[in-house]
Amino acid sequence: MSKEKFRYNPETLSYDKITVSTKERFIKWGYFVIISIFMSVIYFIIYSHFFDTPKMRTLNNQLSNIKFNYNMLIQDLQNIDLMLSDIQKRDDNIYRTILEADPIPYSIRQAGFGGVDRYESLEGYDNSTVMIEATRHTERIQKQLYIQSISYDELIDKAINTELMRASRPAIMPIAKKDLRNQNMSRYGSRFHPIFKEWRMHTGMDFGAQRGTPIYATGDGKVVLSEYRTGYGWTVVIDHGIVGYHTLYAHLHVKGIDVNTEVKRGQQIGIVGSTGKSTNPHVHYEVHKNGYGKHVNPIHYFYNDFTDDEYSELVEQAQNDETVFGDWEIPDDIDFIQDDEVEQNEDEDE
Repeated sequence: MSKEKFRYNPETLSYDKITVSTKERFIKWGYFVIISIFMSVIYFIIYSHFFDTPKMRTLNNQLSNIKFNYNMLIQDLQNIDLMLSDIQKRDDNIYRTILEADPIPYSIRQAGFGGVDRYESLEGYDNSTVMIEATRHTERIQKQLYIQSISYDELIDKAINTELMRASRPAIMPIAKKDLRNQNMSRYGSRFHPIFKEWRMHTGMDFGAQRGTPIYATGDGKVVLSEYRTGYGWTVVIDHGIVGYHTLYAHLHVKGIDVNTEVKRGQQIGIVGSTGKSTNPHVHYEVHKNGYGKHVNPIHYFYNDFTDDEYSELVEQAQNDETVFGDWEIPDDIDFIQDDEVEQNEDEDE
């Protein structure tokens, strides 16, 4: 129960009871509420300025963690950039050099991005600069890694093709070195024809060996010819595929390996004979480069059978001598020739 209030009346010299109307009470309480709200706002502003609320402290801690993580991310991205740069240098200067592939242009490696508004959604924040830099750096690395991945795919294909080329390229003699008869070989080039008694081009090399000696494919490929030919006798031709080589093996004793047979280097394809224009058992061997019929010197295509010194001596002697390679002399009674100009079919030797 509220206390009653009185006011002194000088006229009556007595105390009159004070009565407050509802309107006055409402106005009084309104002032009180307004002042209370005002003071509360002032208090909140002052408190929040000097003291963090629990929620603000939580938000500030989270923001600090985000900034720290972004800065750490940028450092990690810089380290990744260094490692990626090293990988790119190895790719261009080692792997692509070995596989004879052109280096990837610098402008493509850098993988720039266009568009001024690309990161517009990240602007307007306290840490916008950090976020934009991290995002830009991440996207650039992603694109560079994609380019590097494509580069490795290309190099893998080239490595596979290079391995196929190495296996397909002629690299051994058509007969084993130990099977050479008295280590006799007749060289490629112009020579005096022992039958026609005139100078003619010898488009291959002849290897003397006992009849029945195995003849081997000098590189991986596919047999495209296996038949009896004028002058050559029983003949086998191998297409070595992507390397652009063909090899020919003539004067076989009997028909060689069948047409369309896939062969590997060192696989037997026939045996030494003396069919066609030949007086003694041997194999006539030709190498054709960049198309069948484009003869090249076979001496450059059996380096696997000799040491470096032996091969160097062999090449040097072949450039100077008619019938001698080092100490290997061709007996006068052996006719190592082929002549596809002779229009005479001869039966197979039995």
